[in-house]
Amino acid sequence: MAIAANIASFRIKPFRSLTSVLSGLALLAAPMPAHAQPQDSDAELKALIPDSALDDAEGWATDQPAEPDAEADQEQPLQPDSPLDPLPSLAVEWPDNLQLPAIEPLEPEAGIELATVEDIPAALLPDADLATLGSDLTLAFPAGTANFPQQAEFVSRFRSLSTINELDGDDDNIAQLAARARQDEVLLNQLLRIYGYYDAQVIRTVGGSEAGEGDGGVRFDIIPGPRYRFGAIDLGQLATAPDATALRDTFGIRSGDPLSSDAIVSQQAELDQALGESGYPFAAIGEADLLVDHARAEGDLTLPVTPGGKYVMAGVTSDQPKFLSSRHLQDIARFDPGDIYKRSVVYDLRRAIVATGLVSTVTVTPREVTPPSGDQPGEVQLDIALTKAPLRTIAGAIGYGSEEGVRVQASWEHRNLFPPEGSLRVRGIFGTQEQLGGVTFRKNNFGGRDRILTVDAYATNVTTASVEARTIALSGSYERTSNLLFQKPLSWGFGAEALYTDERNRVIGGVARPRQTYLIASVFGRATIDTSDSLLNPTKGYRLTGYLAPELSRSQGAETVYLRNQVDASFYQRVNDSVVLAGRTRFASIQGAQTFEIAPSRRLYAGGGSSVRGYGYQAVGPRNDFGEPTGGRSLAEFSAEARIDTGLFEDSLQVVPFVDVGTVSLKTIPDFRFVKYGAGVGVRYLTGFGPIRVDLGVPLNRDPMFDSRFAVYVSLGQAF
Repeated sequence: MAIAANIASFRIKPFRSLTSVLSGLALLAAPMPAHAQPQDSDAELKALIPDSALDDAEGWATDQPAEPDAEADQEQPLQPDSPLDPLPSLAVEWPDNLQLPAIEPLEPEAGIELATVEDIPAALLPDADLATLGSDLTLAFPAGTANFPQQAEFVSRFRSLSTINELDGDDDNIAQLAARARQDEVLLNQLLRIYGYYDAQVIRTVGGSEAGEGDGGVRFDIIPGPRYRFGAIDLGQLATAPDATALRDTFGIRSGDPLSSDAIVSQQAELDQALGESGYPFAAIGEADLLVDHARAEGDLTLPVTPGGKYVMAGVTSDQPKFLSSRHLQDIARFDPGDIYKRSVVYDLRRAIVATGLVSTVTVTPREVTPPSGDQPGEVQLDIALTKAPLRTIAGAIGYGSEEGVRVQASWEHRNLFPPEGSLRVRGIFGTQEQLGGVTFRKNNFGGRDRILTVDAYATNVTTASVEARTIALSGSYERTSNLLFQKPLSWGFGAEALYTDERNRVIGGVARPRQTYLIASVFGRATIDTSDSLLNPTKGYRLTGYLAPELSRSQGAETVYLRNQVDASFYQRVNDSVVLAGRTRFASIQGAQTFEIAPSRRLYAGGGSSVRGYGYQAVGPRNDFGEPTGGRSLAEFSAEARIDTGLFEDSLQVVPFVDVGTVSLKTIPDFRFVKYGAGVGVRYLTGFGPIRVDLGVPLNRDPMFDSRFAVYVSLGQAF
């Protein structure tokens, strides 16, 4: 076989002597040694070279067909219609004695489990709980809340983040859905891992009839699988803290608890707050590391905590003692030296300093004074770095109002002329109904946080529809008030006032009355309970204010003592996302004197933008025969309005319909003899410093001789 194969592999070329060729072939055909001659070689050689060729070599060679002439073949034209020659058949017989080696099965690698057919989920969950998020999106969960207890929270969270849910149903197409479905599939897997489902499967179906409520929707079949649990928990150096046990209890994650990334974030914040509120100003918490072990279905949590030692407060140091002294800053701080360090009171002190309006930036830095020793905490000093703000202010305004006429006012103020926080303000008003000049001294944070000492001296000439008064006054007060940064549930104030006033009602019986002078001395007190959620734009809660002011009045040699008192109450309630209902009532009276014994400017009046809207200022109440208001000794007012968000101008515009009712009586208890009703509508534009208010009020039972058909009021803040 080997020889035959070698011969067959050569290309036979013409030789000079055919005899020599045959002689060579005959030599090959001669017997060979047994060890070199392959089996059956004779038969193959005889088939190639017959015996007759040996007897007559020339003749045998002559009888062989000549080799084809390549050039001649190329000259024959190709006939497209001629049939192709049949291909020779090839038959290969399978050997009967062929033995193939047996295939040995492969051994599986250690630690790898092969899935069975039963382990592969179906394309869609049978009997699934479906959550339809829109016409294009459906989530399918295994039936029963036990399989995925967080389903409702999970769906709500996914709804807010889904890219499919942002599509406009009129504009979507299958390409958009497919692209966003891939993004949402990644999102779903991320959310499942947040809840601790690290073996979860999400099966996405796009465009099928079962995908959603409508054609071309997307359906996600979610198979949560087992929820992983927390394994080992390492909190760094927390055990070195003196309060290690209590601090560890604030970190609400234990080994074996269900794994949750949200829990890690929230509990890290809880631990950080506990450290800051327990005396650890230099505590630090590094980035959390979660090592998930799929074999154990657990996650090992490492949170590097460095407590940094426990400390108490030593005091406060100002870097500008002549501007805001260290003592003054200590007075407004909500801690005393020796108190345990708390981060919240440090933040509170910083806000209080900003609230003074005297600084533009504040930096508070804890500084170690004494290091901790054994069980004894160390001491830290709070270093306060201040940057001054502009301290002088010049302000002015020009305007016109139906209640005030033309009015021009201006003021100059230095907010720290008498450090710390002693301001001086000079003001003036020039108008058709009022002229005023005054000086005010004000000491903020005097004797404690948000306590204000005020001394005010002024001279004024006022002409209204009911009163003409020329007054010189000196007043002083001490109060604890709310402000925009620190709204208080209880505020109070008390003070005293002395007035010299020359005044009169404009007319009595149609005849002008001579002026009458009054010397008035008064002390007063005020208290307010406030549970509302905002000073300028409340949406819930209530306010209740009580006011008492005993007064001594001397006029024309006669002395009169009487008691002024007033109660104001307001209530606020949000009824839905866009509507707040608000209501107000006011009762006031003057006890102990007749109406004519009371100076006209000290009597009670109603009407105006903060009273009964639709009527003029002080225009509601008793009138004389010519219709001029004379004031009274008791008052009652009621107001109700709905503050409706329109959604316009980035939710900054409100529409406010309102109804007001008010009465003033000559008696000390309201008799509702002179009742006025007003109604209207207003708009509020909400700004960062409070709403700008514009109200249009219409008097419902107006007196055509004295009341206008409508009134417009513009101010800052809600009506009440």
